[in-house]
Order: sequence, then C-alpha cells, then structure tokens
Amino acid sequence: MTSASTVAVTTDAVLVAHELVGGYIPGIDILQGSSLYVDAGELVAIIGPNGAGKSTLVKAVFGLVTIRSGTVKLFGRDVTNAGAHELVSAGVGYVPQVHNVFATLSVEDNLRMGSFLRPKTFVARRDAMVALLPRLGERINSRAGSLSGGERQMLAMGRALMMEPSVLLLDEPSAGLSPMMQDDVFERIAAISASGVSVLIVEQNARRCLRIADRGYVLDQGRNAYSGSGQELLNDPKVVELYLGSLNARANDQGPPRG
Repeated sequence: MTSASTVAVTTDAVLVAHELVGGYIPGIDILQGSSLYVDAGELVAIIGPNGAGKSTLVKAVFGLVTIRSGTVKLFGRDVTNAGAHELVSAGVGYVPQVHNVFATLSVEDNLRMGSFLRPKTFVARRDAMVALLPRLGERINSRAGSLSGGERQMLAMGRALMMEPSVLLLDEPSAGLSPMMQDDVFERIAAISASGVSVLIVEQNARRCLRIADRGYVLDQGRNAYSGSGQELLNDPKVVELYLGSLNARANDQGPPRG
C-alpha cells in the first residue's frame, strides 16, 4: 500500500486519470491533483470521508465536471473534458447516484433507452442483461417507478451496460438501500466485473466495497491519501483509524474477500 499521491500506471490500463484539478465553480477546485487508473476487468474502489471529492472525481472522468488541469485517457486516447455522449460512444458507462432510471417507463423500455445509439443490438443486449441481472427479467414489464431501491440500481446498471462499455462508473450504488439489498447490489457489481467489464466505484460503505475490490484509492480533500489492494486498505491500521474506524462495520460486512 502507498500513501503518496503519485500513481504508478500499468501498461494494461484502460482508464487513466492523471493529476486532475477542477470543480463545479470557476476558481474553486474540489479536485486537487487526484490520480487513478483502472486495468482491464478490474474493480477499483474510491473511498474517503464526506466532501473528499469522490463523486466529483468520477463526474470529472465522465465529462460532467470541468477539469482545469490534468488529463483523462481511455485506451491511451486523451478524452479530457470530452462530452458524456462522446464517452458513451467510446465505451464508458455511468450510473449516477440519483435520478438514474426513467420512472414512468417499463424496465424493458429503460433498457431500450440504453441502446438508443445502437438500436439493432437491443434484443441481444436485453437478453444479456437479463442473464446477468435476473431480477430484471422478472420485472421486465413493470414500471421502473414501482421497483425497490435495489432493483432500480440494477436497472440503472443494466441500462448503462446496454452499450457494452469497457468501463462502468458507479456513484454510490448502495446509497439508501437496506443491508440485504446492499449485499445483492454488491454481488451484482462483482458479477459485472467478473464478466470482463472494468468497474470504477465510488462508495460510502467502504468496508463492504473494499471486500469486493481488486484495488482502492482513499481520497481526502481532493487528493490521493492512500492506495492499495482492497485487502491492504481494509487491514491497514492508519486507514482503519483515519477513514474506516467503525464506519459501516455492520452485520452485512461478511463473506470472503474478492480474489
């Protein structure tokens, strides 16, 4: 595990963010030089205290927050400040924390919206999503607004996967869910990663997230504080004392770690 802000990038990196500085308002930078990389098929977690810049970092990668300095590269191509639609076409999926489904549409029509750039692939991709996320098949004709919180998150992830992205960005997927539904969502996220999709996840339930993560970054005040494997971060006394402590140490923190 490392505590330096420098991030060593492997030659297999699919997504690389290098020393990002930026924010929502001109002159106010929430990100103060954050860096990360995600390898092919890797599940990478971003954790840290409230206000650390975790969601801002993911939004900046997806073109929703202005990057004033630093770079984002996808398969070696510079996509810094590219539009969200460009990134979707290039192979990046994004699931925001809230307002992530069309509540008045059916599950099937939500999935259809996810393949609007490639309508001819809809049937094949819908079937693939039902196989990966079986609950969607059970509720395929239901209105999205009638789904439980966990089912909505699965639908949001399924819709983002309709374009077969190489990288999936998830912002607080367990927020507001019961412990049982959190377990279900984390299991589905692990399955998505196991299917070959690279996953970058921002999560407040740090302990549960790190258990399924290959690697993780701890952000603090817009900067990298620590990085390492999921298990290294879970077991490091400084990380536990400063960032984990008793936070999210609840009954649903169980099951074997990833790997």
